[in-house]
Amino acid sequence: MLRGINVSGANMIKMDELRRAFERLGFKDVVSYINSGNLAFDTRSTSEDSLAQRIEKAIHQSFGMTIPVMIRQREHIGEVLANNPFEGEYESHKEMHVLFLKEQLSNASLEEVRALAPREERFAARGREIYLHLPMGVAESVLGRGLIEKKLKVAVTARNWRTVQKLAEL
Repeated sequence: MLRGINVSGANMIKMDELRRAFERLGFKDVVSYINSGNLAFDTRSTSEDSLAQRIEKAIHQSFGMTIPVMIRQREHIGEVLANNPFEGEYESHKEMHVLFLKEQLSNASLEEVRALAPREERFAARGREIYLHLPMGVAESVLGRGLIEKKLKVAVTARNWRTVQKLAEL
């Protein structure tokens, strides 16, 4: 998952060009989902950190952009879906979002996030993901205002629940 490409006209990269860049890295069966940096591919087993670094470097070389990359194995996406702490507690999938973090947050950082969130918003951290239940929508939420990234200085990328479901199918 790439952070912040093709959003509101910023960091524009055509998906077919991005897929070709991934193929040049030796990845197989590269597929993308929608136009906002969701790609799946097969590769020989290697660490997520080293894959992310290779992809970030290739994006910088090919497109001149510094884009944070979060890598998750397909099985892990399935676990994210299965471990939704708010399952059955929301009216619409549009209320659910997941933040995928580069690294797991400390307990102190999680407390800072709790202090930022309005009462209506709920979140739960599990490993390198933060589940967000935003019944009032994204626009004025902690997520929509980018407070988590700004406050904690950690790279994150957000996906709505429908997109997370689709990623598990790629």
